[in-house]
Amino acid sequence: MSTLVESRVQESISLADRYTRVRQFTQQLCETLSVEDCCIQSMPDASPVRWHLAHTTWFFETFVLSRDSRYRPAQDSYAYLFNSYYNALGDQFPRERRGLLSRPTMEEVWGYRRFVDEQMQELLKKDIYASSELANIIELGLHHEQQHQELMLTDIKHVFSCNPLLPRFREGKFAELTPHSAEGWTAFEEGVYWIGHEGRSFAYDNEEPSHRVFLDAFRLANRLTTCGEFLNFINDGGYQQAPLWLAEGWRIVKQQNWEAPLYWQREEDHWHEF
Repeated sequence: MSTLVESRVQESISLADRYTRVRQFTQQLCETLSVEDCCIQSMPDASPVRWHLAHTTWFFETFVLSRDSRYRPAQDSYAYLFNSYYNALGDQFPRERRGLLSRPTMEEVWGYRRFVDEQMQELLKKDIYASSELANIIELGLHHEQQHQELMLTDIKHVFSCNPLLPRFREGKFAELTPHSAEGWTAFEEGVYWIGHEGRSFAYDNEEPSHRVFLDAFRLANRLTTCGEFLNFINDGGYQQAPLWLAEGWRIVKQQNWEAPLYWQREEDHWHEF
């Protein structure tokens, strides 16, 4: 076996393994969720967990499996229901109304994922590297699904925060508090800097090409802001001082009556974070 063929076989095994692990982790994130949890859309900018599960599956069906003219989609209607913003592929069901759909059921969505996974696993057994473009699309699909894993967590957190029962996503221990380091600042001189992705590893198209930009001198704090420091900002009237906000931010502060960050909840004289 030539070195090139061996390399391609190893890459194929690696890609198949990564596909399985990414898809299984998405499923693991749902282990503590009920069917009802997965169907709620708590705000227009969020999506039900069920939609995320179907949309990430639609990606592989649409951009990988459908390249084979012999492939038949699981359901023709899914192309409309689970497209997100790919205008070149047709119309999409309105994002803000995703939570109004009671069908397909969660059982049907899980079946959709199994169906596509079976087709993908068969494909990944073949020498897909005859087309490096196809391998790149699968790689893109895996990163796309990992993005949606993050979205699933942020969206279900918002769903739970709207519930007065304050349900927990998963039981676990809180990390012990540790003293934070003294705040310091790192200075950066003005000049021309290179930004953007270089090399042959994965990157999204908006990270390329590598190019030069001019930056004015600036400083960055050497650590993240603590909740205690932000509490000082609140107590100092930060939410009542327009000069501390950009115009759009100040408009939303007034419009939505902000007085603290999202998930901060006040009980008597103490703040808690959900």
